[in-house]
Amino acid sequence: MQALSIRELLAGHRALPGDSPRLDAELLLAHALGKPRVYLRAWPEYQLTDTQLVRFRQLLQRRMRGEPIAYVLGIREFWSLDLKLNAFTLIPRAETETLVETALAHFDETAIRALDLGTGSGAIALALASERPAWRVEAVDIVPQCIFAASANADRLGLTNVHGIVGDWCHSLAGNYRLIVSNPPYIDPGDRHLEQGDLRFEPRAALVAAEHGMGAIKQIVPQAAARLEPGGWLMMEHGYDQRRACGDLFSRAGFIDVKCLPDLAGNDRVTIGRRPAEPS
Repeated sequence: MQALSIRELLAGHRALPGDSPRLDAELLLAHALGKPRVYLRAWPEYQLTDTQLVRFRQLLQRRMRGEPIAYVLGIREFWSLDLKLNAFTLIPRAETETLVETALAHFDETAIRALDLGTGSGAIALALASERPAWRVEAVDIVPQCIFAASANADRLGLTNVHGIVGDWCHSLAGNYRLIVSNPPYIDPGDRHLEQGDLRFEPRAALVAAEHGMGAIKQIVPQAAARLEPGGWLMMEHGYDQRRACGDLFSRAGFIDVKCLPDLAGNDRVTIGRRPAEPS
């Protein structure tokens, strides 16, 4: 097999799909070498061994087929945490950090019991737990492989205040929570974007909900209302066009102080509401 250097291999990065082919090529090559990206710039003349070259080309082929870089590498950064993924977990996205920021803005370091519904890789639960060590954060998902991923991420990051639970939303949970957060499936099954880009490779059950994307949200809102402490908050991510429908659901479930917050792109993204305090 012809010996090729780092510089020579990176010269062909433009053939990769996506908006950042050079970055993707560097990430794949560093992964194949088992080195950080800075190594590529420090040693551009390094020639790969046959084993390393085969590994790099295998990774390139997966990316060339359009597979998301997060799945090819098996890892994605969220809230400055490196999270390992598997085929059952959604790829964490930057807009979901709006949900984390909102929760942290409403609650300080005081110990509370929090719940993350549909945790996937554990992204939201782990971000909250990393910022609030005194909290007990319970992470629920109906898919056992997701709880395995979330628990493994918690162990690797040393976040002992996260507890994974296999379950169907709030069913079978005991006790009440001060905070419930969720990034549930909310895409309409007929949405054409499901056949484009990264979404083609992501688990459909984590993306799509019946009733034009509102099915899961319609289940969660009343269940959460029954599981919150008086004065507790529900905070939920949703589609950019679901603001009114989500607000109506929150209000009908008895929530007050209901409002919708935008993500960094200015799209309606997170609806929040508070359960009324019990009369004194």
